[in-house]
Amino acid sequence: MSITNMRKQKLIKDYATEEKDTGSPEVQVALLTERINNLTTHLGEHQKDFHSRRGLLMLVSRRRRLLDYLKRVEESRYTKLIERLNIRR
Repeated sequence: MSITNMRKQKLIKDYATEEKDTGSPEVQVALLTERINNLTTHLGEHQKDFHSRRGLLMLVSRRRRLLDYLKRVEESRYTKLIERLNIRR
């Protein structure tokens, strides 16, 4: 369910806006999307795992808030990011 360290470093490298960037909204949304995808597959196998379902809902709302912020600040970065991550909306 969690992200391996190598996968996390690759995501940070792919979505970073600068060389040592780890906290930009793009990186945070990419990491949250990876965790959301992992939890979604987990919940496909374990339908009655309500604790993980609650965690998934919290991750989705956190990603939504970050995407709303990014859209408010710079819409071009927002549209590029959702196209790159294949996120609806």
